[in-house]
Amino acid sequence: MMPPVKPGAVFGKFHGPVIETERLSLRPWRASDVALNTRMLSDPCTARFITPDRKAVTEELVGWRNAAIISGHWALHGFGMFAVEERSSGQYVGRVGPWFPPTWPGFEVGWGIAKELRGRGYAVEAARAAIDWVFSTFEIDHVIHCIHPENRASQAVARRLGAAIERQAQMSGETVDIWVTRCDAWSGKN
Repeated sequence: MMPPVKPGAVFGKFHGPVIETERLSLRPWRASDVALNTRMLSDPCTARFITPDRKAVTEELVGWRNAAIISGHWALHGFGMFAVEERSSGQYVGRVGPWFPPTWPGFEVGWGIAKELRGRGYAVEAARAAIDWVFSTFEIDHVIHCIHPENRASQAVARRLGAAIERQAQMSGETVDIWVTRCDAWSGKN
């Protein structure tokens, strides 16, 4: 909990892009997203594929660090994974968007959707919007999606985005498939 702020104190605040789709808003992170992201990562099936140690997040500080890394990516690079919420309810859906920390195997657009909101097409909808934004913002010819070979749900999302496996890489001691979405074949409507 932050201490009260004195009158006239000014803090820097990042005002990144907000992307709206039919059902979702992709936006910069807020402090209120930390607990919701932590709750999402507390699910062992979710954590298995998107936490570095493949373990569920069970401690508040670990969840805070995870969110701080994602929002720090924005602060350092001016872009990063968006917090995603339902437009109709404001409910936290997950995180989707560009990710390119040091030693990463390429410029990624990744996704992680809260377990209770899966099966609604939100990952595809948000990833399409994020890929559109990336291709209209950066001079790159492709984006990657790092997907564990056992992650069937993310493989299905990648296929719906028109991506294909092009190689494998080692990440956190695990072999992952590198799926690629190419700009010259991208229509956003795959």
